[in-house]
Parts: sequence; C-alpha cells; structure tokens
Amino acid sequence: MKFLFSHRNFPGQFLHILKELSKDPKNEIVFLTGTENKNFIQGVKKIVYYLKRKVPNNCHRYLRQFEESIIHGQGAAESAIKLKNSGFIPDVIYSHGWGNSLFFKDIFPNTPLINYSEWYYNTTGADIDFDKTIPDYDKKAMTRCNNSQFLQDLTSSDIATCPTEWQKSQFPKIFHNKIKVIHDGIDTEYFKPDDNVIFEIPNTDIKLTKNDNVLTYATRGMEQYRGFPEFMQTAKTLLQKRKDLNILIAGEDRVCYGPKPKNGTFKEIMLEKLAFTDDELKRLHFTGNLPYEKYLKLLQVSSAHIYLTYPFVLSWSFLEAMSTGCAIIASNTAPVTEMMKDNFNGFLVDFFNIPAMVKRAEYVLDNKKSPEVIEIKENVRKTIIEKYDLKKLLPKHIELIKNVANRGKQQ
Repeated sequence: MKFLFSHRNFPGQFLHILKELSKDPKNEIVFLTGTENKNFIQGVKKIVYYLKRKVPNNCHRYLRQFEESIIHGQGAAESAIKLKNSGFIPDVIYSHGWGNSLFFKDIFPNTPLINYSEWYYNTTGADIDFDKTIPDYDKKAMTRCNNSQFLQDLTSSDIATCPTEWQKSQFPKIFHNKIKVIHDGIDTEYFKPDDNVIFEIPNTDIKLTKNDNVLTYATRGMEQYRGFPEFMQTAKTLLQKRKDLNILIAGEDRVCYGPKPKNGTFKEIMLEKLAFTDDELKRLHFTGNLPYEKYLKLLQVSSAHIYLTYPFVLSWSFLEAMSTGCAIIASNTAPVTEMMKDNFNGFLVDFFNIPAMVKRAEYVLDNKKSPEVIEIKENVRKTIIEKYDLKKLLPKHIELIKNVANRGKQQ
C-alpha cells in the first residue's frame, strides 16, 4: 500500500503511525515536510518541500496566517506533482491541517484524504476571551480569517481526526460527523515511574532523587497560554517558604502559542519582576530542551508537577506526566478536565489563583509519601493506561487509515 503523509515538521504527530506502517516492507511511505531536520525513520522517504517566498510585509494582517498556509500548500503541492509524475499515486493521504494539504485533492482527486484537525479558533468560550478580555471587532475579524485553512482542509478531506473531545467541540457542528476523536497515544511502557531515578541538573553538580523535594514544570515554550507567568509567581512563593525545594523548568525561552511580549521574553520579564534572591536562583533551574531520556527522568524525579493551560490544544507533556505517575497540580480548564478529576487523579486549581496553587503544591510536597497522594498518582497513571495507551490506540489509528484507503479503492 502507498501512503502519503504531510506535516510542516517531521514526523509531527505521525511518529508512531509511521514506525508501525514501515514494519511492512510492502508499504511505500512518503512524507512531505516543510522543515529541514535530522529526524529519520527507516522505511519512510522524507521529502522537504521549499517555500517560494515569505509572507510579504504589506500583506493584510488578517490574512498573514492564511497566506503562510497557502505558501506551504504551494510548496507541498509542487513536490506532490513531482511524485505523481514519477508514478507515485498514494492509496491514502494523511496530513496535518496547517495548509500543506490545501491542494492535494487537486493533484490526487481519487485519493482519500485524512485531515488531522487539531484546533479551530472561537472568539468566546476558549482561549481568546479566557483572560476576561472581550474581543473587539478587529480581533473577531482576525479570528474568523485565521480559520481559513482549517475550513478548506475540512471541506476537501474525506475524514478528519482530532485528539480530544473538547478540541473537536471547537469545530463548527456541521463538520462533527466528519471528525473522529482518536488520540495519538502515550507510550506508557516508556513513560512510567522509577523510584530509583537520579536526575542530574545540566551544567551543575546537583543530582536529585525521589528523596528530594522537587517541583517540576515542562513546556515547549514559556508563554501565557501555558501559564508560565502564573507558574513563576507560584515558584517565587514556594522558594521563599521552602529552603529545601528545587524547581526544574524544562523548555525553551520562546513563545509557541499566544501573544509575544512587546519587549524581551516572558522568562526575562518574570525574573526581573519577581526579583529572585541568589539563594532562590540557585534552586530555580532552567534545563532548556531535554533529550527524551532526560525529560523522562525529570518527570520521574518530580515530587509535584504543575501544568497550566488556557482552553486550547492540550499538551502531550501533560499526558506524559500523567503516564509517569506524577502528582499533578493542573488548571481547572476544559482541556484538562476531560482527563483529570480533582482529588481522584490530580489536583485542580483556578488558572489565575496563585495562593491556591501554592497551597496545593505544599500539600503534595508535605504528603508525597502519604497513602492519599500515592493513590492519586496511581490513579493518574491508570487513567492513561486505560484510555490513552499507545498500545490500544495505535491499532485503531492503523485500522482507520487502511479502511479509508480501501474505501477509496472501491469507489
């Protein structure tokens, strides 16, 4: 069978699917991507498509995101045309919906298209008005236009997938029958507890074990959407109160989602605003991006883990922390509450309530070996094993892809 995948980044959400499909030497798998990187999967032919230009400065600001998507779509389409001319006609296409699949149906009209539909912007009830700011006409207009490529992809796709029920609920109801909820899955055999873990803090001689009090926070970018400012305020209070506490912050000093500060970064702003003492800074550790084996150890050594998010796309790191059996203090927001129940498999707090966050973290740190906290940690891992385990979800994903491909052949 011939498979065509596409994502701006390789391999994106398709890592485990690609590895599974590549086990069959009869399968021919091509992946079109817009980013050069060193990632490689045996049995998968990666083709980097190139962008003809950047979004011009004089582009209407409502259309910047759509034009960027069109530029990606054009680059992916030109590579797809070369594939077609070489004789490669895929049985099925699976693409992440950020523009790169915009024109695939024009090139392969008889090939079924699966669209990974991750997010749809709404001006109320989700991220945009979460901070109680009422969007004005300008914000609403931009939001409407920012959905352009998602609507194009959904219209042209034969079926779509979405990782969570809440994320699906953000899409217009007219598309709900087309969208199937199926999470990518978490490797629970990899992300699991280890009571004997030793975490070596990068660029220091400090080694932490489960006997130490360790607060953790893991993010791709340090931004408002993932509650970085609120976390830093919580961290400041806890470091003042608890002289034996080490705090580990994994991730890059950049913004992936949401607005960027006008000056500096959120890390720079919060460090200056909160005026950490030298002693506090010695116990506040920014690890940067970590390779997976070290990131796993960070989760395993955690005494308490904080995860905050706007009502937005749920982070993989949250489910990975759940699978590792972390004691998680999380924001009481819709993406989280689909997975977590307060005092059953985690601790929920108001996103903006710093005193409540501090209180919950202190409770976990003071009682980390208590039967109550141990039971919650067991429950949180059990939740992932029962509902989001890669071993259970990957076969469903493969079955879906092959069924769609076979239906295309029968037409």
